[in-house]
Amino acid sequence: MTLYIGREASKLWKRICSETTTEINLLLDNWKYLLAGLIFQYIHGLAARGVHYLHRPGPTLQDLGFYILPELGQDKAYISETVFTFVFLSFLLWTFHPFIFKSKKIYTVLVWCRVLAFLVASQILRIITFYSTQLPGPNYHCREGSKLARLPKPESVLEVLLINFPRGVIYGCGDLIFSSHMIFTLVFVLTYQKYGTRSFIKHFAWLVAIVQSLLIVASRKHYTVDVVVAWYTVNLVVFFIDKKLPELPDRSSGSLPMLLPLSTKDKDSKTKEENHKLLNGNSVDPADWRPRTQVNGKIQEDGNGIHDTAMNGA
Repeated sequence: MTLYIGREASKLWKRICSETTTEINLLLDNWKYLLAGLIFQYIHGLAARGVHYLHRPGPTLQDLGFYILPELGQDKAYISETVFTFVFLSFLLWTFHPFIFKSKKIYTVLVWCRVLAFLVASQILRIITFYSTQLPGPNYHCREGSKLARLPKPESVLEVLLINFPRGVIYGCGDLIFSSHMIFTLVFVLTYQKYGTRSFIKHFAWLVAIVQSLLIVASRKHYTVDVVVAWYTVNLVVFFIDKKLPELPDRSSGSLPMLLPLSTKDKDSKTKEENHKLLNGNSVDPADWRPRTQVNGKIQEDGNGIHDTAMNGA
């Protein structure tokens, strides 16, 4: 038993080392995309913090979801946050499974580049929407009479830039018309839908996304329209961006193509290189190098062809 455990542990360690080497090479090629995506997460938080200064509490708008779903109450607001944390951590762990499991379909670096591209595009649309129209927040801390509903004028630029994390993110107001939690949830679910291998997990993930939507409305964190807009907008964003990006490489082939399509310059250089190989005969079929002789304006393949032509002439 001890020998078996030692042998399996040795295999696991070799697998981790091999995968780490591969992912480091990918990271060296694609770190700019990851860094840009992470920086934009801060910009998104900063934008949400900024709109809080513009928020003005008022009567809660009429909402069909508020009539249909019972209100969970302020003391049960943690339920939707718990579900979101479960979704986030589950997806995070899944993206790192190639380091542990032998059967793998994705590269961690490449799949996160893709996920961040989806998130950034969706969050740009979200920022545009909540700065275009400010609505009175339905959440408890955003209602009239709450001290957190209005933010006092900032005393310095540093106060705004620090965004009071994480309290400023949790108790934000005004960033409506587009649910941030649903953006992350749907991007994660759609990504696993395409690259995951377990069908029952895919079905369960969609079920969790639906439950998350209902919990957000029931806990009065967003209006129903915020959730509805997120559902169709994120799906459209993922659909169109996914078509622009090249497919992730098949792990069985061992190839590591670039994350983004080749530029025109790269394509031209690649074409020139192929032409150069053709001129040098590197990629020409050896059968095409048979001796050719021109007789009566026609190119013959070999000496037998010349003999046949002469005989026919005779």
